[in-house]
Amino acid sequence: MNANSPATLAGRDIDDAELAKRVGRREDDAIRLLMRRHNQRLYRTARGILRDDAEAEDAVQEAYLKAIAAIGTFRGEARLSTWLVRIVANEALARLRRARRGAEVIRLDGDLPKGESAHAQADSAPNPEAHAMQSETRRIIESKIDELPDAFRTVFILRAVEELSVEETAAALEIPEATVRSRFFRARGLLRESVARSVDVALGEAFAFDGARCDRIVENVITRLKLPRPAGP
Repeated sequence: MNANSPATLAGRDIDDAELAKRVGRREDDAIRLLMRRHNQRLYRTARGILRDDAEAEDAVQEAYLKAIAAIGTFRGEARLSTWLVRIVANEALARLRRARRGAEVIRLDGDLPKGESAHAQADSAPNPEAHAMQSETRRIIESKIDELPDAFRTVFILRAVEELSVEETAAALEIPEATVRSRFFRARGLLRESVARSVDVALGEAFAFDGARCDRIVENVITRLKLPRPAGP
């Protein structure tokens, strides 16, 4: 592999401040490194809000373009990942509002719907094929995450799937930490009711971010910024 390939660059020890500075100078390698570091987290955030793979990809691309244009406003008061999550969450929510064409706006700081419940889906019979069971469990979990109320779902994606702290999630979504804790607790309860023992088996694989999607987002953003692609080996 070429020593200057994105995969190699992704392992370099460049802190947020230095990376933001290089992105601000529109350095090709820095922009690629930024996206390689944060693609999965931003995609999962957008996917959790929009519940649509293609829309989530588009939202991530638009969020990157906005973030790169506004990188000069990044002051390092929060982590770069938190700053980016806030941008992609806002982009995804804006798309959701446009899609609903005047329907009630989903506010992340608003009141939660009451009386939400999920139906138990657990199968008590053991599955002799571990791999098949894991795949099915993952499918159920993704489906049940999609069924969560909007405010619960976004918090759950960031806390459980992406493993952000309460503080990071609150900062990214601009809601109180107490709200993050209560929504995460309720979301886990709903999922446990739906998938029972399977929830902890496949949670780490929910909404997997494959290499092809990662590559596509990187190249689409680079193309739109009109930056040269890296030379081959």
